[in-house]
Amino acid sequence: MYIEKYWGNYIGGTDDSLTLLDYLMDKQKAEISLSEIFADTGLDQLNWDFHVSPNLGYTDSEGMEHDFYYAIDLITDLAALLLECSLNGSVSLGELLEDENKKTVRITFTAEEKNAMNKALTHFIKEPLTYDLHEMVPDEDMLEMAEECENLRKELCK
Repeated sequence: MYIEKYWGNYIGGTDDSLTLLDYLMDKQKAEISLSEIFADTGLDQLNWDFHVSPNLGYTDSEGMEHDFYYAIDLITDLAALLLECSLNGSVSLGELLEDENKKTVRITFTAEEKNAMNKALTHFIKEPLTYDLHEMVPDEDMLEMAEECENLRKELCK
């Protein structure tokens, strides 16, 4: 999978990443739109400003609530998943979870959403230390994450 180029450290390597993959597994859908993911997780309430992360989460099919801690983590993970779907049509959730489950999902998005994702990633790349994630992550790591995001953004938005 192409996503392995990015997945596993700053992108795809957080508790939020695992929660996102669990969310996608729980949906039991072969295809899901980015707008549905935004609505289900609360990202839609942030108007594409991911500096702070109030009340993000989802309720699974069994009624259990799961929280996401940092909006920017969700956005960077979604960008990587979108790139994989753009290049290969879908993403193998089982492989990302290192699970024998072969479930794949295709995440769809509009041209407007792609443009908004480009702007959101660009803003993070320019000002990573202004995001609430910085509370938990040292400056150097935030700057390295921003570099990774720039490479990802260039590939996703070309």
